[in-house]
Amino acid sequence: MRNFGLIGYPLSHSFSRKYFGDKFRREHITDCTYELYPLPSLDGFRELVSSVPGMEGLNVTIPYKQKIIALIDELEDAARAIGAVNTLLFGDGRITGYNTDVVGFERSLVPLLEAHHTAALVLGTGGASKAVAFALRRLGIPSRFVSRQKRDPAHHTYQDLDENILKSTPLIINTTPVGTSPNVDQAPGIPYEFIGPGHLLYDLVYNPAETQFLKQGKARGAATKNGYEMLELQADASWEIWNR
Repeated sequence: MRNFGLIGYPLSHSFSRKYFGDKFRREHITDCTYELYPLPSLDGFRELVSSVPGMEGLNVTIPYKQKIIALIDELEDAARAIGAVNTLLFGDGRITGYNTDVVGFERSLVPLLEAHHTAALVLGTGGASKAVAFALRRLGIPSRFVSRQKRDPAHHTYQDLDENILKSTPLIINTTPVGTSPNVDQAPGIPYEFIGPGHLLYDLVYNPAETQFLKQGKARGAATKNGYEMLELQADASWEIWNR
């Protein structure tokens, strides 16, 4: 059997195993499995890899997209530029890291963009946020990160956000896990009263399908998008890498 899977912690929110299981059944792929491997720390990574016969590839999710880089042999160009990895390829005794979040996010975002979507706020500073910012740069959309603490002079904190900032940044992307099931009553701490019909709110969270972040945006007339299509597109890109 060819074995694939997902590492991260926790993984109760993930739809990846169902997605690949459905794909294998739909496409009559009978020699592959895709499993979830929750790792409380990366100390168990090498043991996991050596203990699963036929391991050919893994996806990587929160909180290891950046930390995993120290444990792999090689990075493709986008992953190196972003500083985060979400796909691992095993072959010839080496582990190569890729970032397919860029492809998934970009392909799912482009059909929603309008002429006035000329600037963005990226909520969060983790691995997924780096892929989102990289994709936005490729699309010519300037962005600024938002975090709870001032990590960089060029970043905003949530306390910085006001009417002027929100009105000048009509595209807002949540890359944090805030609002993920079971914590469905939570939402990023932005001033939603300044959201309006000109905004597009994109949430990388896809479980639940409509987070509080998206609900509050929709209630104020904003366009909204969850992360499930991005999941599908980045998963398909991972599958392409594993089958080159």
